[in-house]
Amino acid sequence: MDARQREHAIEEALLAGNLPGFLKNLIPVKLDWQPARGKAVSATVFVMPEYLAIGSENDFLRIPMNLYTASTVASRLGYILPTKKIVDAIYRQSAVHLSPEPMTAGPEMRSTEYYRIHNEKIEAQAKLLGVMQGQLVSGHKKDVVLTNLLDTNPGRIAIFGWHRLTGVPIQPLSTVHGACYADYSHGIRLVSETVLVDGERRSVYDVLQDPVVSHVLNDEGPMPHVREQMSGTYGDTPCDKH
Repeated sequence: MDARQREHAIEEALLAGNLPGFLKNLIPVKLDWQPARGKAVSATVFVMPEYLAIGSENDFLRIPMNLYTASTVASRLGYILPTKKIVDAIYRQSAVHLSPEPMTAGPEMRSTEYYRIHNEKIEAQAKLLGVMQGQLVSGHKKDVVLTNLLDTNPGRIAIFGWHRLTGVPIQPLSTVHGACYADYSHGIRLVSETVLVDGERRSVYDVLQDPVVSHVLNDEGPMPHVREQMSGTYGDTPCDKH
């Protein structure tokens, strides 16, 4: 398959339910924010324990994908992509931290074979550490994230993370690549559309657009175009040309 065909196949497989069952058992992750004045705000988001994968619980491939595929799959399944702040919180609260496994840079970074080899490296490390399916695990992929930078850089994909064991990410927040780009190092971590804010159930979209409370989930503040970013068409770049 070429890159365009592969993205269509990924979307079709995931929307058909071809993903490991343990990914559906969400893990609570807590965040907080203290405004300069007033009461502190706490929130709990519910995240997949691992990055999106295609296959069964005994045979799966963690699958990178471009922004359009990721946002379409997420929204159709009732999820949203994380913010940088949520990614950091997931890392801090993970039961297991895996070490990044960088591979040789080059055009092959975007190949399905690189996806497979990197997945095998992660699996070997997870087996060595005795990781159990369903545990919250992080550190082994860069996250595709939501950010206000996409409003001024339409047609781009935002990536962040790949934390070293010191807790410092290899990848700072970046929009250097086009929205059609994906390589072996990218992972798609999904976050439930329902969030608890001070114990109250709320839509994560409403919270992220709130001029005040949004700070509990996003260190950039309110995200006025978060729904557009999750529309599957934001920037509307024809991926068959990339």
